[in-house]
Amino acid sequence: MAQFMISVFHQPGVQSAGAAYGSEEDMQAAFAAVTQFNADLQAAGQWVYAGSLTPPESAITVDSAGPVPLEPDVTPGPFSVAAAALGGFWIIEAVNQAAALERATQASAACGQKVELRALEG
Repeated sequence: MAQFMISVFHQPGVQSAGAAYGSEEDMQAAFAAVTQFNADLQAAGQWVYAGSLTPPESAITVDSAGPVPLEPDVTPGPFSVAAAALGGFWIIEAVNQAAALERATQASAACGQKVELRALEG
């Protein structure tokens, strides 16, 4: 089986503001749906790993690409300013891209957010 990453993105600032969902009820419904989706993945043997991330504002960018000895450039904040930021992800196993796409569709419905599906190399 191949491995795929299903990524969930949020608009800038919504995680920090607690505004990823329209209401507390919407958020709790999404949490329950995601919990069920996770259980379904585990029961099907497709679960590898999943995680949610802290808001991008809490990120630290580290650049150690300079000459040796490395003097890292450490900067508070995300690597880039973008229209959306990674908020969480699943790593799943699927027999092919079509099966992974079906799971990505279910993931999007469960969390109530757009998701991106990408195969892991290798």
